[in-house]
Amino acid sequence: MKWLKRIVIALFSLALLGVGAIVAAYFYVLPDLPDVSTLKNVQLQTPLRIYSSDGKLISQFGEKRRIPLKLDEVPKPLLQAFLATEDARFYEHGGIDPVGVLRAAVVMLTTGEKKQGASTITMQVARNFFLTRDKTIIRKVKEIFISYHIEQLLTKDEILELYVNRIYLGQRAYGVGAAAQVYFGKNVQDLSLSEMSMIAGLPKAPSTLNPITSPSRALARRNVVLMRMNEVGYINQAEYQAALQEPLIAKYHGAEIDLYAPYISEMARDYMVQKYGEEEAYTNGYNVYTTISSDLQLLAQQALRNNVYAYDERHGYRGPAAVMWTDVKPDNAQIQAELAKITPVQELQPAAVLSVDGQQATVLTAKGATKAIKWDGLKWARKFITDKRQGAVPKSAADMLSVGERIWIRNNGQYLQLSQVPEVASATVSLDPYNGAIRTLVGGYSFSQSQYNRVTQAKRQLGSNIKPFIYAAALEKGFTLATLINNAPINKPDISQGTAWRPKNSPDIYGGPTRLRVGLAQSINVMSVRAMRHIGLDAAIAELTKFGFDPNDLPRNESLALGSPSVTPLQVATAFNAFANGGFLVEPFYIERVEDSYGNVIEKANPTLACEPNGATAQSSNETMVFGDSNLAAEAPAAQCFEQTGRFAPQIISEQTAFLITEALKSVIWGGGDWSKGTGWQGTAWRAAQLIKRHDIAGKTGTTNESRDTWFSGFSPTLTSTFWVGFDDHGRQLGRTAWNSNGEKDQITGTEAGAKTAGPGWNEFMNSVLQGTPETTSIPPEGIVSVRIDLATGKLTRKTDYTSAFEYFISGTEPKEYISETQDENNLFIDAPTDDLFQ
Repeated sequence: MKWLKRIVIALFSLALLGVGAIVAAYFYVLPDLPDVSTLKNVQLQTPLRIYSSDGKLISQFGEKRRIPLKLDEVPKPLLQAFLATEDARFYEHGGIDPVGVLRAAVVMLTTGEKKQGASTITMQVARNFFLTRDKTIIRKVKEIFISYHIEQLLTKDEILELYVNRIYLGQRAYGVGAAAQVYFGKNVQDLSLSEMSMIAGLPKAPSTLNPITSPSRALARRNVVLMRMNEVGYINQAEYQAALQEPLIAKYHGAEIDLYAPYISEMARDYMVQKYGEEEAYTNGYNVYTTISSDLQLLAQQALRNNVYAYDERHGYRGPAAVMWTDVKPDNAQIQAELAKITPVQELQPAAVLSVDGQQATVLTAKGATKAIKWDGLKWARKFITDKRQGAVPKSAADMLSVGERIWIRNNGQYLQLSQVPEVASATVSLDPYNGAIRTLVGGYSFSQSQYNRVTQAKRQLGSNIKPFIYAAALEKGFTLATLINNAPINKPDISQGTAWRPKNSPDIYGGPTRLRVGLAQSINVMSVRAMRHIGLDAAIAELTKFGFDPNDLPRNESLALGSPSVTPLQVATAFNAFANGGFLVEPFYIERVEDSYGNVIEKANPTLACEPNGATAQSSNETMVFGDSNLAAEAPAAQCFEQTGRFAPQIISEQTAFLITEALKSVIWGGGDWSKGTGWQGTAWRAAQLIKRHDIAGKTGTTNESRDTWFSGFSPTLTSTFWVGFDDHGRQLGRTAWNSNGEKDQITGTEAGAKTAGPGWNEFMNSVLQGTPETTSIPPEGIVSVRIDLATGKLTRKTDYTSAFEYFISGTEPKEYISETQDENNLFIDAPTDDLFQ
C-alpha cells in the first residue's frame, strides 16, 4: 500500500506539473498568439489575371498559383485521400489528436526514428496561416494552442476547406485546384482516383515527392495513399487494384493562356502595381478585363509578323544562326537534343541542315522530324549585303545553305520555308473611334526578344502621316478640297532653320497647280508646305496640339509640314480617330473593368465619348457592326451617347471638316479621274484598294527622310488602326530592294516607303477585320453640299464628261464662278494671287 500510495502521489504530482507546464506555456506564448478570428474572413493569396474584353485569359502574375474552391466543389475521394493519409481522426479530435501523438511517440521510442507524424490537419492550417516551418519547441507549442482556438472558432468543414485551398503542393501550386491544373492540366473535378491520390500524397514533401522532379518517389507515395484509403474503407479492393495499375503521367502545365498578348498584359500589370502596390496586386486575386478583342488581336499580331517577314526577305538572307558541325555528323539524337535547347521565336523553329541537293534541302527539327524545304521556300534567299544591296538571285540550295548549319524555318501557311529572326521593328494599335477603347496592341515582333513597347514608348518621326492634320487646319482657314495649290519647287527657303531649306517632292516631279484633294492623296510635299504657310506656323502647331500631340514635340519650323515631329503610334491612332468619329478627340483606354477575387467590380472605365452633350453623334448610325465570325460587336455610337454617366470628348474640328478629310483620305486609296480617258490618277495607297476592294476605308501613308520610319494609318467606320515599321536604331535606314520575295523584279523595287513597308500590314489586317461585313455608305453630315467642278481649275462647270466630277464643300465655300468654255488652261491663273501659295 505504501508503494501504491507513492505511485499515486507521483502520478498526481506529474499531472499537476504537466497542467502547470501547459498553463505556463500558454501564458508564455499568449502575447505572440495571432488572432485566429481572421480566418473567418481570410483572403487567400491568388494571382493577378489579365483578360481580353471577351474573357480570354491573356496572362497571370504572382508567385502563388491558387484556384480557391468551396468544399463541395472538391471531389469526395480527394478529401478522403487527404483524411486517410494526413488525419484519419480529423472529425473526432479537437485539433490535437492524442492517439496520433501517442502513436508517433511509440514509433519513435521503438525505432529511434520519427516515422510517424502527429500533426493534424488543423495543426497544418495553423502552421500554414500563422507560423513558420522552423522545428522548435516554442513553435510546436504555439501550433497546439492555435489549433485549439481554430477548433473553437470554425467548423470541421471550414477547417478542411481552408486546408485544401492553402496547402502547398509543389511547383508554385497552392491548393488542390491549382495542383490539378499544374500537374495534369485538368479541373479538379476531372481527376482520376490515381491522380487524386498523387496530389494527396504531396503535403508530406512537395519537393521530393513531386511527380515532375521525382516520378518514382511520387508513384510510391501515391500507392501508400491508395493503401491507406483501402485500409480505412474509403475505397474497395477492386478500386484499389484498378488505381494501382493506372500509370502516373504528370507534366508541368503553365497557366491556361487563351490569348498571347504580352504587351497589353504588361501594361495592365504595371497599372495594377502602380495603383495597388506589388504585394496587393499580385496576391489579392484581381481580374483585369482589358478592352482588347481576342479576334482582332490575333489578326493584328499575324498581320504584323507577316509584314515583318516580307520586309526581311526582300532584303536578303543573313546566313545561318550557327554551325553545328563541319566534318563528322553527330547522330540525329544528339542533333535533336541540341535543337531542343533553342527557344522558338514566334513561328520560327530551329532546324539543322542534313543535306543540300539541287533546289531542295533536308532538315532535322527539334521534334526529331526530317523535313524537306523545296525551292519555293528557298528562292527568296539572296545574300544580304547591306540594307540597300542584296546579292544575286540564287540558282540552287547550295547558294545559301550548307550541311551542318543551324537555321530557322517556318510554315508560311502554304509550305515550309527558310527564315530568319527579323531585325526590323514594327508596332500596331487599333482604337474604337467612338470611345477610344484599344482593341488591338502589338508593341513589337517578339516580346521574348524585346519588352520595349513601341506603341506607347517609341517616339518616331511622323512623316507624311502629318499631312491630314495640316490640311484640316487649312480647311478651317477657308481652303476646300478643290483649292488649287501650286505643285512647283519652293524657291523661298525657311530661314528659321539656319540653312536654305528647300523641300522637294518624292519623286522629284512637279505638276503645277493641283487640287488639295489630289495633293493629300498623292502626298505632295511642296503643297503641304505651302498649305502650312497659308495658315501660319503658330496656327499649325495649335491645330496639331488639339489633335493630342505634345507641343514640346513640334518643331517651330516648316519641316513640321512634312512630319518632322516624333510621336508614338498610340498618339497617331488617337489623332486619326478624330477623322473617323466626326471630329472628337476621344481618350484611348485599355482597362474595361477590374474585379476582385469574388467577381465584384471595383473599377470600371468611364470613357470619353464622341458625342455632343445632348446625345447627338457626329455619325448618326444605329447599326451594330459585327467583325467577321466573332461575337464582338461595336456598340452603336448613338446608344453610347445617351449613357447618363458618360463623359463627352471635346470636338476639336467640325464634323464637316472631318468628313472632307475622310473623303480625301479615301482618295489616298482609290485615287480619282477617268482611267479610260487617260485622266486617272493613283493615291499612294492604291495597294489597299486592290486587296480590300471596298470604299468605306480611308488612310494615309507616311515616310520620313531617308526612309527611317514608315507609317500607314487609316480607318473603317468601326476601327482606326496605325502600323509603323522601322529600326530601333534611329540611324538605320530601311533601305532599298531590287527584287521581291520570289526573286523577280516587280513594282516594289526601290526605296522602302510607307505604302509598301507599313501599308501591307494595315491592308492585311483591315481586310481580315472587314471580311463578312457589309460596306457602309458614306452619308454627308448637315452643312455639306456637292457641286460639279472642273477638275483642272476647281471652278464650277456645266460639263459632265471626264474633265469634271462632283466635289464636296462646306456650305458657303463652294466655288461661285464657272469656268469659261473658251478659256484655255494657260490663262487660268493670270489673276491668281502672287504669294508663294501659287508661285
